[in-house]
Amino acid sequence: MKRVLITGANSFVGTSVEKWLSRFPEGYQIHTVDTFGDKWKTVDFSKYDVVFHVAGLAHVDPKPSMAPLYYKVNRDLTIDIANTAKENGVKQFIFMSSMIVFHTSKTLKSVVINADTQPDPNDFYGDSKLQAENGIRELESDDFKVTILRPCVIYGNNGKGNFQRLAHLAMRTPLFPEWHNKRSMLYIDNLCEFVKQSIDRNLSGIFHLQNREFADTVEIVKYFAQSNKHSILCSRVFNPLVAVGALVLKPLCKMFADQYYDPKLTSFDFEYQVVSFKDSLKKIQI
Repeated sequence: MKRVLITGANSFVGTSVEKWLSRFPEGYQIHTVDTFGDKWKTVDFSKYDVVFHVAGLAHVDPKPSMAPLYYKVNRDLTIDIANTAKENGVKQFIFMSSMIVFHTSKTLKSVVINADTQPDPNDFYGDSKLQAENGIRELESDDFKVTILRPCVIYGNNGKGNFQRLAHLAMRTPLFPEWHNKRSMLYIDNLCEFVKQSIDRNLSGIFHLQNREFADTVEIVKYFAQSNKHSILCSRVFNPLVAVGALVLKPLCKMFADQYYDPKLTSFDFEYQVVSFKDSLKKIQI
């Protein structure tokens, strides 16, 4: 029986992992705690074998005025909780970092991340996550395993972020550019299974996660339009608008640029990609 504390109550990822592990009541005992304020400091960490830290600031525009909050939440809070966990005998600390530690797309330039690619964040979100990684890695020892997850775009029912906005757009717009691309994405069930495997195997190190198949923005739009009986015209005629618009509208870069992990970086000696990309789309309710 592994006793697991999830720090970040009511979060999409935290709630999903809790439900996933709860399917195996003989193997896991799960509790969650809110990290807003000091409530987490009242928790007896000595009762737990594993801390899964998901609390963090995301989906917020990285304006300069937001920088102190990014570092307070994503870096300082993470290191504080990891220190508390180690001091109280927790054996494993799993941290939800992000693919954004490499950088976020701000141009249409294609980016392929492989084993030789070094982190180079270009906003406060990515930098705060990377600094948190560095801080907690210093705490690792034989008795305190540090597991860092760098997932790409996570999506699923009740999720937040660009995937849901894209799906909603697909059901409303009559026109869309035929600008095909490759993007790393991660369905929530695949992430949950990796967390389970991390606990079962007491993994340590840095892990990069994605679905087995790459995503294509155009195909996602077509799928949700068709499945909701919405008529949409996708054409290369509109592609010049993407090229010009991306110079001033950075969300277009995130939508259309190629950015993905080399599959060799995201394959391991165990299976976690339990839901195909095609099947995952069928599970999304918009």
